[in-house]
Amino acid sequence: MEFLSAIHSKNKKLIVGLMSGTSLDGVDAALVEIEGYGKQTKVNLLGFETVAFTENEKNEILQLCNPETSSVDKICHMNVELGKKFSAAALHVISKAGKKPGDIDLISSHGQTIYHMPQVGATLQIGELAVISANTGCVTVGDFRPNDMAVGGQGAPLVPFVDYLLFHHRSIGRILLNVGGMSNITVIPTNSKEENILAFDTGPGNVLIDAIVTIGTNGNESFDSGGKYAQMGTVDTQWLQKLVDSDSFVHEAPPKSTGREYYTSDVARNLWLEGRARGLSFESIIATVTQFTVETIALNIEQCLKNEVDISEVLVGGGGVHNTFIMNALQKRLKQNVLSMEAINVSSDAKEAVAFAILGNEFIHGNTNNLPSATGAKRKTMMGKLVLP
Repeated sequence: MEFLSAIHSKNKKLIVGLMSGTSLDGVDAALVEIEGYGKQTKVNLLGFETVAFTENEKNEILQLCNPETSSVDKICHMNVELGKKFSAAALHVISKAGKKPGDIDLISSHGQTIYHMPQVGATLQIGELAVISANTGCVTVGDFRPNDMAVGGQGAPLVPFVDYLLFHHRSIGRILLNVGGMSNITVIPTNSKEENILAFDTGPGNVLIDAIVTIGTNGNESFDSGGKYAQMGTVDTQWLQKLVDSDSFVHEAPPKSTGREYYTSDVARNLWLEGRARGLSFESIIATVTQFTVETIALNIEQCLKNEVDISEVLVGGGGVHNTFIMNALQKRLKQNVLSMEAINVSSDAKEAVAFAILGNEFIHGNTNNLPSATGAKRKTMMGKLVLP
């Protein structure tokens, strides 16, 4: 265990953070230099790459997310295959940054969520850590969520712990909004303490939009690039209100988390069929469903700010930041300034992968790294599991 002590004793570490979300775009890999830990954490992004999933890989993962098409043998096989994919992403970003695997102190992987059941304290992320460690020769940390769930938490969202470390401010109140497959927010009031942070999933991000684009283009496209289709359509306001009113998750009180188990492919197909039955064009269905994502975010933010929390800006990351319709609609819908993460010199695309590098750094230092005010856990705990090469 001497080399673990050697890693721990370093003030500056080279860490690769790996992340794959519900959008299933691919594996995000961020190589960062991390100095210190806790509130003294300083991060320097040295490289970021996304290794895209093939259509076959994406379809296989989607099958695993559906109990009707999943099976134990498929999960077992894909666990290893994703371990290889995550390894390749790590090696790719290391090489592109001009480094070698031997230079890396730690790899920290979120894995790929295939099923999340917070109501019974269960979750499953795959992408075998032992494969990542063996293929890269690096100490590897991952599988963070179960530790939080074991002490009564929902195992999500996990990034708000890092949001607080990096973005709390003495004079500026902020909301960190991530629009990935799902959307989640971290509310950081001015000069706040950790226990004052509120964070949770608000509902869908791109998941329903992507699925309907796939249906409407017969599989030729899998997402609304830049929001081009939404901008060509017209929002059906009556249908929009119906969608908002009928979505029980949107109106739940936090802590709460969600995923493809709730916003399923069947939900997307039913939305498509309902939109067509209402006589809407492809573009207007996309516009309405995209506005639904915006409304679910806005309603949850407004509910949070009822107690006159001083928030002046909403900083947006994740794939949704590239959707012009979403960004413009959020600015129209919210009172606060809506900005991309780049406004504070942070990569919108790399943010979540960087966050898992930081969670791994806290683990190596033996620190707790969950946020009970976000997950609902009974207490602080150290999340993660360690694999040695």
